[in-house]
Amino acid sequence: MSAKRGEEWVPSLVLNGWMQVTSHLATRNHAIRVKEWAICDTRVALLYANCVVWNFVPFVLNSNSTQLDSGNTTDGRNGCIRLAEMVNGDERTASEDGKGRLELQTWSDLPLELLELILSNLTFEDNIRASVVCKRWLKVAISVRVMNQSPWLMYIPKSGCLYEFYDPSERKIHSLELPELRGCRVCYTKQGWLLLYRRRNHLVFFFNPFTRETINLPSYELAYEIMAFSCAPTSTNCVVFSIKHVHPTVVAISTCHPGASEWTIVNHRNRLPFVSSIWDKPVFCSGLFYCLSLTGWLGVYDPGRRYWKVLAVPPPRCPENFFVKNWWKGKFMTEHNGDLLVVYTSQNKNPMIYKLYRSELAWKEMESLRGVTIFASFLSSLSGANLPGIMRNSVYFSKFRFFGKRCISYSFDDCRYYPRKQQYDWGEQPPFENIWIEPPRHALSSI
Repeated sequence: MSAKRGEEWVPSLVLNGWMQVTSHLATRNHAIRVKEWAICDTRVALLYANCVVWNFVPFVLNSNSTQLDSGNTTDGRNGCIRLAEMVNGDERTASEDGKGRLELQTWSDLPLELLELILSNLTFEDNIRASVVCKRWLKVAISVRVMNQSPWLMYIPKSGCLYEFYDPSERKIHSLELPELRGCRVCYTKQGWLLLYRRRNHLVFFFNPFTRETINLPSYELAYEIMAFSCAPTSTNCVVFSIKHVHPTVVAISTCHPGASEWTIVNHRNRLPFVSSIWDKPVFCSGLFYCLSLTGWLGVYDPGRRYWKVLAVPPPRCPENFFVKNWWKGKFMTEHNGDLLVVYTSQNKNPMIYKLYRSELAWKEMESLRGVTIFASFLSSLSGANLPGIMRNSVYFSKFRFFGKRCISYSFDDCRYYPRKQQYDWGEQPPFENIWIEPPRHALSSI
């Protein structure tokens, strides 16, 4: 849209939810009758200079009309009276073919039920913008706002069964006694579940630390395999994936699922020359398992077809001297809404984020995470959206400062570390001492 009256139109609010609300209201007479308001136009734009103003075209129904006809938008047709746009909150009047006058209401007079329906269809970011229209909109926006739970950083003790969970949104530490994990190695986490391995009896199993539920898998002897799983083990679609170096050009891929009696193990060749067969940072995305080689090449495994391939995608551009020290600890990979994201870190540079463009077979650097938050740890990394505002557009690392009271993060909005960078050396980070885990919404009730 073009600029209007010296103010900038921001066409960022194109809402699928508006069409849903409009069609929904058309079948609900009681909603339409509330103060006889109805929305008959889905053209929405966001105008902000010093404040935010909504620009949509409302209609009211006269006493002779009980149905909503979004196809008729001219004044006076089918009982609908078109109201003039409100500017700066001033009240105006409109006439119907010169017969009488109707006093208009301000935008803050939208019926509560209708306003809740509209704002509940907004994204988190647009909900924030809408909340500054007026005090009434602020109250309703907050009431329908959905704030996601931040992952917690689970600290793995060197001895004993007391596990600590750090909540970065509240900067609080919670403790849980988990004797079920005695003698176990944490391999991966997803959707609140841990994948664990007990070396003594080669037991591989899932464990939920918040519900104490356990799901066993067939025994399997692990050495240095990297493991991952596709979704919660309570799902019938859950697949467990493991990849192991066999030869400079050969990997052994093992798969299993809850309820299986044994693991399926198949050797695969790297079909791309000069690519090491040592892989890590596994991620499940859009039905496939991805992992990175030590030098940044991307391997992909299709569990349905049992097919392994190294993609002909040149590795992301790494910080200078990255492979001297951080070659296996300083990079992280996760997915968000079907997009693969890679984080490269270096002692002397700010983190670099790359997104995979599959159609172009290329990694491209991102200047912003667009509100997404990445939670990076060596064993597995997570991503989240609609988190508390201060956490958005940031990377949270599995490392503490100030005696464990604050998690290190990097803000792309401020282009700096918090706490301020103190020559963080990820090459010295112990890789197996912690992992991010997604707690349930009411996790504190189980602690």
